[in-house]
Amino acid sequence: MSHLETTSPSTAGPHPPGYEIAAGYRLIDHMRRGGDCDTYDAWSDERYTRVFIKTVRPDCGAQDDYACRLVQHEGRLLLSFTHPHIARAYELVDSHDGSPVLIMETLSGPNVRGMLAKTQRPLGIESVVHLGKQLCSALRYIHDRGYLHLDVKPSNIIAHGGHARLIDFALSRPPGPCTERHGTRFAMAPEQVRVGMLGAATDVWGTGLVLYEAATGVHPFLREDAATSFEETSLEEYYPQIAGPAAPVRSWRELPPAMAAAIDACLEPESERRPTLAELDEVLSAEAERSQQATRAPGSGQGTRA
Repeated sequence: MSHLETTSPSTAGPHPPGYEIAAGYRLIDHMRRGGDCDTYDAWSDERYTRVFIKTVRPDCGAQDDYACRLVQHEGRLLLSFTHPHIARAYELVDSHDGSPVLIMETLSGPNVRGMLAKTQRPLGIESVVHLGKQLCSALRYIHDRGYLHLDVKPSNIIAHGGHARLIDFALSRPPGPCTERHGTRFAMAPEQVRVGMLGAATDVWGTGLVLYEAATGVHPFLREDAATSFEETSLEEYYPQIAGPAAPVRSWRELPPAMAAAIDACLEPESERRPTLAELDEVLSAEAERSQQATRAPGSGQGTRA
């Protein structure tokens, strides 16, 4: 990596390839820019491998207390988590300008939203079942540790080596009343939109959103004619998830009845009417077992040779 640059030009844009963002970490490429943070593909001199980096945008810098606290908060959470379906953090360090830099493992696969866009078709039922079970496992783990994710959506789930990995814990917080509307516009549960009481059921709603879209290829609330300005419309028009329930998932695709009913129930507007993650996992486990039994049944074709 000795051919790479060690200084960054003074611009508001992302740091360039070759820039040493922190001791032992040189950037390979800029990946994405958010409202407060940039993410990069980078090289770790200590680990002799590529890593994923999330840090405060250069035009914000260490003086942006809110952005710095977001990165520090996510880093401390991920460093405290050890779960096969949650992205792994290596360390939280300071950049040369004093901004926090979160160093994470590189996940090589696409996110669920990207997979659906690339194939132009929904996932197979077996894949939806496994995705749901792995997501339930990750969320039950973080709930047991006193936190909610609060931004569960297809683009925050990476397919890595045949397994789902949940990412982006910047909005995670303990259950309780919220005082501000934070989240992704069409992926916020109704109680997030209404600035109400947040609990495990809030992440259940997000899980239902992911499974609905994975199973059908259709976002249940995204509309082509959706309002673009919050100031010029009503709350219900800007956030259609609070205007009424989603269309039944079986209106888009034939799914096993119990599985379809569970996905629909996850998206119930009233949080108390949603299943728990344990109940959802039980339904998905039953479907996985039914599928395995069908595969093992005589005449299924298992064990035959061409």
